[in-house]
Amino acid sequence: MRILYLHQHYSGPAGATATRSHALAMALAAQSHHVTIACGRYQGAVTGLAGAYRHGRREGVLRGLRIVEFDIACGNAQGLSARAGAFGRYALEATRLALGERWDLVIASSTPLTVAVPALLAKRLRGTPFIFEIRDPWPELPRAMGGVPRWALGGMGMLADAACRNAAAVVALSEGMAETALARGAHPDHVHVVPNGCDLDLFGPQVTPWRPAEAAPWEVLAVYAGAHGRANGLEHLLESAAALRARGERRIRLLLIGEGSEKARLKAEAAARGLYNVTFLAPLPKRQLAALLAGAQVGLQCLAPVPEFAEWTAPNKLMDYLAAGLPVVANLSGRAARLLAEGPCGIATPPRDAEAMADALVWMADHPAHRNAMGRAARQQAERHWDRRLLAGRFTEIVAGAAAPETRPHFVPA
Repeated sequence: MRILYLHQHYSGPAGATATRSHALAMALAAQSHHVTIACGRYQGAVTGLAGAYRHGRREGVLRGLRIVEFDIACGNAQGLSARAGAFGRYALEATRLALGERWDLVIASSTPLTVAVPALLAKRLRGTPFIFEIRDPWPELPRAMGGVPRWALGGMGMLADAACRNAAAVVALSEGMAETALARGAHPDHVHVVPNGCDLDLFGPQVTPWRPAEAAPWEVLAVYAGAHGRANGLEHLLESAAALRARGERRIRLLLIGEGSEKARLKAEAAARGLYNVTFLAPLPKRQLAALLAGAQVGLQCLAPVPEFAEWTAPNKLMDYLAAGLPVVANLSGRAARLLAEGPCGIATPPRDAEAMADALVWMADHPAHRNAMGRAARQQAERHWDRRLLAGRFTEIVAGAAAPETRPHFVPA
């Protein structure tokens, strides 16, 4: 089949951001499908293409994948209007590609939700079936976070309804996300859960460890690797660091790696409060991140205290921690807490309780043998349940079913 994979934030393995779409596309290519990935210039992503853009795009074939990269910058550090503009421009360029060539199937991976626009137009105007992948449920999460105009939420709701009702298959990263698709009219037989998976070859005990110069050899290094945006609630980590400092605890260092709209403010606040136990680093390429996690003792998972996050999120960083064999300290309830309870491979603390997170970190420092046992349980869980290769196999089965004529619904208006 000729498959168009629309993911504005795509990155190859050399980047510093999630590579789920790359792994799934490679699995499709391994089954002799001809896969074209259409993406933009996402902060931290590395497509592998080189050379100048011509007429706003460049393309090439890498690792058996045709990659079309539009000259559209986007990243977590951008303001809302800049990101909205990037989403709209990408939707326009992707629509031209979706309608300009013959495709047997389109895969539209959201967020941003606007990626559904070219898929819907290709369905309506060309009859091309599409898969709608929900990585974050929009507009549910923006509504829960607040600060988004009602008219924008209404427009997003109509677009999400149309995508869910017209997709030959909906792939959600968690059961909670799947429930949002069903609520928007997706046919129950067309909704599938394929969670984020672990790259067991990139991360794990086989990796040579590395620690930055800021981390003393005797310190317990607790690493957060991910976006520094409003939804991530990283103020909570600073509060936990302050609680540790107030106790005179000097054995634990919090290391925050990534970029986002909140990073400058967080760095300034940490400096103003004298939080010597907090270090910030720029995003790292995945292989260097794997080495850092191999040299760390704890993975940190943090989100803003929004109740909807309990079941509607599937953080990729959590999979990296498990694959690396790191015990995890999180401020999450719901799905993540249940996952950490298995093994157990971590400690879930209440979302708003920085003192409880500090307690958990002290426990990790006080009990190295138990901490290491949790790390081994994390790796075992990754191998049993979250191997990306097994999940990619499930995804390729869904793709085959979605392309079959009998699975294609007629176009249903929102």
